[in-house]
Amino acid sequence: MATDRFISQRLHSLDALRGFDMFWIMGADELIHKIAEHTQSPFWQGLAHQFKHVKWDGFRIYDLIFPLFIFLAGVSTPFSIGRSLEQGKSKSEVLKKVLQRGFTLVILGIIYNEGLEIKPIAEIRFSSVLGRIGIAYMLANIIYLYTKEKAQIIWFGALLIGYWLILKFTSAPGFPMGDLTEQGNFASYVDRSILPGRLSRGIHDTVGFFNNIPAISTALAGIITGIFLKNDKFQAIEKVKWMIYTGVISPVLAQIWNLDFPINKNMWSSSFVLQTTGLSLLLLALFYYIIDVKGYQKWAFFFQVIGMNSILIYLSGHFIDWDYTNNALLNWLFHICGESYSVIISVICVILIKWVFLRFLYEKKVFLRV
Repeated sequence: MATDRFISQRLHSLDALRGFDMFWIMGADELIHKIAEHTQSPFWQGLAHQFKHVKWDGFRIYDLIFPLFIFLAGVSTPFSIGRSLEQGKSKSEVLKKVLQRGFTLVILGIIYNEGLEIKPIAEIRFSSVLGRIGIAYMLANIIYLYTKEKAQIIWFGALLIGYWLILKFTSAPGFPMGDLTEQGNFASYVDRSILPGRLSRGIHDTVGFFNNIPAISTALAGIITGIFLKNDKFQAIEKVKWMIYTGVISPVLAQIWNLDFPINKNMWSSSFVLQTTGLSLLLLALFYYIIDVKGYQKWAFFFQVIGMNSILIYLSGHFIDWDYTNNALLNWLFHICGESYSVIISVICVILIKWVFLRFLYEKKVFLRV
C-alpha cells in the first residue's frame, strides 16, 4: 500500500484518469457506435446514445468528458504550481508561466479550428475547446496564486451564483427576462455581440466566451480537491470518503438547481458544473483508491501513457490522417475479417496505432508541455 507521504508527492491516478478521459475521444466513443450499428443490440444502442452530446438541456455521459479534463487540470495545480512556489519561485514568476500556458492553449485552439490556413477574420472561429481549457486554467490559477483556500471556495460559489443571476435577470433583445433558449439566453447574445469571426452554430458557440465564467469554477473545484489531496493531515482513506460524500451531494444539488437553471453543457450552466464536478470527484475517488491508496498501478499503464500526452493526441486528430495510416498498414487484416467485422476491427486498430505512437513518445520521454 502506498504511504500518504508518497501520495502527497505524486498522483499516479491523475494521469490515469486523464488518459481514461481522453481514451473516449481518441476512438473509444466511435467503437461503441460501430458495435451498436453492427449488433443492433438494445444495450449497445442505449450505451451509444449516452456517447452523443445533448443538443441543449439535459445530460449524457459524453457531456462529462470536457469538464472532467478541466477539473483534472485544476487538481494538478497544487502539485505543479504549488511545487514551484515551494521551490522558492515568486508568484510573479509563476504567474508569467500561467499566463503563457493559458494564452498558448487559446492560440492552439484557434489553430486546431482553422489549421495554418490564413483566412479573413470573419471566417475564423476563435472559441475552442483548448481555448476554454486555457482561459479556465489561467483564471482559476490566478485565484489560486493570490487567495487562500477559503476564498477559493467563495470564488467557486460566487461565480456559479453570479452567472445564474445574470442569466436569470437578463436575455437577448426581444426575448423575455431569464430566457434560456439557444437564441434568447444572454450568454449567447454576448458572444454574438463581441466575438469576432464565426460561431459554431451561428447564433451560439458551443464553447463561447461568456460562459467561461462558470468554467472557472470547474477548474477551481479541481484546485480545491488537489489541495485537499495534498494535505497530509488526512489519511488517504479519509480523502477517498470525503470525495465520495461530496461526489454524491454535488449531483443532488445539481438536480435541485436544474429545476430553475437546467443542466446544460452548451451554456455551462451552474447546475451542469455541480453535476460534472460530483461525477468527476467520484471517478477520481475510484482511481485514487485503486491506484494510489491500494497501489494497483500496472493495469492503469495503458491510460497513463495517454494521459501524459493528452493535449498532443487531441491535436493530432486534426493534423495526422490516422485512418490513412491504419489502412496502409492493416488493410489486409480488414479483408480477412470480412465486411461485417472490418469496421469494428478498423476502429480498434486506429486506437491501438495511436496508443503505440504515444507509447513510443512515452519511452523517449517526449511530452507536449504547454
